[in-house]
Amino acid sequence: MKTDLNLLLECLKYQMDSPTSQKEALITIYSICQQNSDASDYFREIGGLMFVSDLAKSSVHCIVKEAALFTLAVVMESNVYCQQTLCTSELFEDLIFLLTNKSSSVNLKRMSVYVILVLVSNNSNGQTHIRETGCIGVLLQLFRTSLSISEMNLSDENINQYYQLWSSVCSTLCACVNNPQNDNQNTCCSVFPHAKDWLQSCIKPEIVRPICSFVGLTVANNSYVQEYFVSVGGLDILAEVLIKLVRDSSRSYSSAKLAVVVTKTLDACIADNSAVGDVLVKYHIVSKLLRLLTSDTLDSGEKISIILTIGHCTEGCGKILISVMNFGLWL
Repeated sequence: MKTDLNLLLECLKYQMDSPTSQKEALITIYSICQQNSDASDYFREIGGLMFVSDLAKSSVHCIVKEAALFTLAVVMESNVYCQQTLCTSELFEDLIFLLTNKSSSVNLKRMSVYVILVLVSNNSNGQTHIRETGCIGVLLQLFRTSLSISEMNLSDENINQYYQLWSSVCSTLCACVNNPQNDNQNTCCSVFPHAKDWLQSCIKPEIVRPICSFVGLTVANNSYVQEYFVSVGGLDILAEVLIKLVRDSSRSYSSAKLAVVVTKTLDACIADNSAVGDVLVKYHIVSKLLRLLTSDTLDSGEKISIILTIGHCTEGCGKILISVMNFGLWL
């Protein structure tokens, strides 16, 4: 492994005029380092990590930039020391340039987002850098603009590549606000009106799942953000989406599964903040959750999530408790 990595690094250095050879070398490097912490750490020790980082910045060939960025992400995912070595404000600024450069391809932007995802995952330093460099603002703008609500034909290759970029942005924003939870929650809630519009316009799983993950993690244990989500009508739209999915759940396996996803998000919005849960009274959410609970397609873990949500819905709210008792559920 060490011999291979040394030879591949030399190949990268002496093939500067051959982007195809460099791309092939990078593919082999990330194949060796993928899920191999020792190989990734050795690659860092011999200077390979910093060379690839410089290559991603300086190469004029798009295929080399993309392969270099992907390699950096794979190596960092495999080894925390590699993640810490590259977690600098300078790298975030380089990635901002790639994301905002009009000449950057959609795939190059997606590789840049992937690197950011790995930099911030379970890493408070990365989560701080993304905020202080303004990189999080660039991601939020991509969340708003990289995919059009009116164009959701994912079988169209051109639209699908923009969807892949948007989906990657959603995953990265999730990592920005979680493990550990931090001030990025207050920043990310600025796109809640846009997320609400998405949920109102499209209940396809490809849209609902990433948005629910993003909303759920952004509101978690943060009363200010929970209340802001309610103020922009987000909780109302979640309730309406849940009602539609529960209605379809008896004849659609995917609707039942997606209804659980929405239920978990709704739960995150009201947990430890019963005042915001009052919004749900008019939707008779508890009765809808009870109906969902009877679905044969759900596993025990999913049913427990529904029961926990019912508990939070009825917490300190007599009107909903009466509704539950009328349905014969003894709490």
